Amino acid sequence: MLLTVLSALARLDVDPWREAAELAQLPRQTATQRLASLITALPDGPSVHLDSGSIAARLIALLPRGAGSNFPSRETMLSTTDAMTNSRTTTIVFVIFMAFALGAQFIAASRQPSAQVDNAHAPAPSTVIPQIPPPSPDQ
Repeated sequence: MLLTVLSALARLDVDPWREAAELAQLPRQTATQRLASLITALPDGPSVHLDSGSIAARLIALLPRGAGSNFPSRETMLSTTDAMTNSRTTTIVFVIFMAFALGAQFIAASRQPSAQVDNAHAPAPSTVIPQIPPPSPDQ
């Protein structure tokens, strides 16, 4: 059965984000020795066919180097996730509120009396001019 670095560190009760950040700051040889000792300390023990030193060296080579590395800490990742969750929650609440407001406007508009709509096209009484027939010559 294959074992990932994440599950191996979890078995040792080691925070993988913090350990990776610390290993990235160490000199390559020191980091390789430290990771090799962690691999050797696994509860089931490493396979006899695997060399924990060479495994550690390959994994350390994948880590970013230097103090200014772009490797985010676990705390940074969690705070970013929390901010995204808060933003999504705010957006969902806003959408629900707008749907409620538009629904209320629709209901209010549909309850308008229909008589007002029918009289809207009729001319106002003062603009109607009655037709008076001209006087006949007999009169």
